[in-house]
Parts: sequence; structure tokens; C-alpha cells
Amino acid sequence: MERPKLQIKTPIVAKIFNWIALLSFISSIVYLITQWSSLPNKVPTHYNGLGEPDHWGSKGFIFVPLIIGIVLWSGLTILEKYPHTHNYIGLTDENVERKYKNSILMLNFIKNEMLVFFAYSAWNDVFVSKQKESLLGVWEFPGFLIILFGTLLFFIIRTVRIK
Repeated sequence: MERPKLQIKTPIVAKIFNWIALLSFISSIVYLITQWSSLPNKVPTHYNGLGEPDHWGSKGFIFVPLIIGIVLWSGLTILEKYPHTHNYIGLTDENVERKYKNSILMLNFIKNEMLVFFAYSAWNDVFVSKQKESLLGVWEFPGFLIILFGTLLFFIIRTVRIK
């Protein structure tokens, strides 16, 4: 089946999640700027499995999570607009619109979860650089993976159920 190019309206939940993620991202930038003068010259750039910093770099590295986050978010935002290019199982004329909407929502949730995580990471790096412990410690990365893979599993199940 040739995949039709449909104009799918962005669901309201996707728009809301975009705003929440972007506000958290902008808040992190503002927080970094306001904290810049009080940051030490060395900030954490990597954490071990226990959530403890095990590598340090110059304070300019504190913007790296935000750069990674916005690059990924932007790329997934572009991909979200072309659901006919995504992979599908059991695509038919009857279910194409529902499968496209599901795929759009899945990408939306993943991109926004990642942006929020990277915004949090930058904020947490400021916190840790000031001689404090990581807020989530050992649960930071596993928590992110649980949320991310939970979202993927949820939308894959939804995709299979769409007849």
C-alpha cells in the first residue's frame, strides 16, 4: 500500500506537552544564566551508576545537556510532521489516520520527555556543582529509561490494537 500523505491536526495533548517541555527548557536556561556567576570553574559532565559525578569539565559544559536536548527535540519535531514516513504494521485504508495520529503522539511524548530530562539534567548539574548531592541520585537515569521505554511500550501496544 502506498502510504497516503494526510494532513493530521496536532492533538491538543501534544500541544500542551510541547508547551510544558519548552517552558521547562526555557526555565533551565534562565536558571543557568542566573546561576552562572556563582558556578565553580568545574562542573559535573558525567555520573556513575550511583548518580555521583565521576568526570568534571569547565563550566561551559553545563549547557551541553540543553544543546543535546533541543537538537533531539527539533529533529523529532520535524519527523513528527511526516507520519507517512514512519514504520507501520498492518496499515490499511481504514486505519491509516488512527495509526498516523498514534505515531505522531508517540514521537511527541518521546521528544518532550527527552527535553524535560535534559532540562532537568542541566539544572541538576548546577545543583551538584555547588557541592550538593544529585537530586535523584541512583534513580535519575533508570527513572528516565523507565519513563521513555514505558512510553514506547504503551504506544506500541496501541499501534497493535488499532485494527
